[in-house]
Amino acid sequence: MLFIRMLRRVGQSPACGCWTPVLPVRFLGISPRQIPADANFHSASFSDTDHPRVLITGGLGQLGVGLANLLRKRFGKDNVILSDIRKPPDHVFHSGPFIYSDILDYKNLREIVVNNRITWLFHYSALLSAIGEANVSLARAVNITGLHNILDVAAEHNLRLFVPSTIGAFGPTSPRNPTPDLCIQRPRTIYGVSKVHAELMGEYYHYRYGLDFRCLRYPGIISADSQPGGGTTDYAVQIFHDAAKHGKFECNLEARTRLPMMYIDDCLRATLEVMEAPAESLSMRTYNVSAMSFTPEELAQEVLKHVPEFQITYNVDAVRQAIADSWPMKFDDSNARKDWGWKHDFDLPELVTTMLNFHGSETRVAQAN
Repeated sequence: MLFIRMLRRVGQSPACGCWTPVLPVRFLGISPRQIPADANFHSASFSDTDHPRVLITGGLGQLGVGLANLLRKRFGKDNVILSDIRKPPDHVFHSGPFIYSDILDYKNLREIVVNNRITWLFHYSALLSAIGEANVSLARAVNITGLHNILDVAAEHNLRLFVPSTIGAFGPTSPRNPTPDLCIQRPRTIYGVSKVHAELMGEYYHYRYGLDFRCLRYPGIISADSQPGGGTTDYAVQIFHDAAKHGKFECNLEARTRLPMMYIDDCLRATLEVMEAPAESLSMRTYNVSAMSFTPEELAQEVLKHVPEFQITYNVDAVRQAIADSWPMKFDDSNARKDWGWKHDFDLPELVTTMLNFHGSETRVAQAN
């Protein structure tokens, strides 16, 4: 279908039998809407009619709704389309355009891009680490086959494509403290393998077909208004729910398991900033990006400053602990800070204060006192 070999005879008579591969038409760059690879999408350069037309796949996940809200404030509500295969909650459905999109259906993806004149695509559809290990075949289909469809559609229609990667793209043989942008990557989860695959395929499409591919390796992302989604770092979200509601938390990782983390506002801003960065400022196509690094024990100590009765216990999940032990303890994101000016706003104290305020724990503390 997508990569059917197209052949022609060159420089020989028909009897010669010599064949040379030819690129599929979709990669010849003949679209009248072609976007230059070095197009500058900084907000200051946009007029009312020049805003990017954005599609977000997997838009009902932890990051999709937040990203849509941020982009709609920047580019206008009608220019940002959320998509997923699930039914959206009412507040999401009424907040802006939403459509059904199955990333495993290539024809459906093409229709969406063409009919909505999409120019930017954010691809968030993926099964996370712990869930992926429980269903490898589904993770392979969604995380790899789905990615191939996204890459082909983006290349055919000259889109600017963002695909998130993760700390899970590293493995036990990677340097862990700190982990640089370029080093050995041998992950041992299907999630991690699929993310390395995405990084390399995106870079290949950039150099082979001129696709404007951009990628950030996210650390653990902490969001106040979302539920944990099955990731190994999700303890750092659940702890705030449980601290505010019950005053205690059972952690499935060991107390001294150090992992890089980031508050969702920083994550979304980093994503927009790398997408708006001039192409000539990017020295690579995949960057580490981070804000802080802490252990469950350190996080609990910070929570205790706000919730004096808080208690943490540990019931280690062997699968998740093995995954965490193979991941970076700290990201080196110096290239992102140098190339396109990345700078985080939230350190651990600001993170904890923001999360607990959101969950109303200040009322709980007042009642306890």
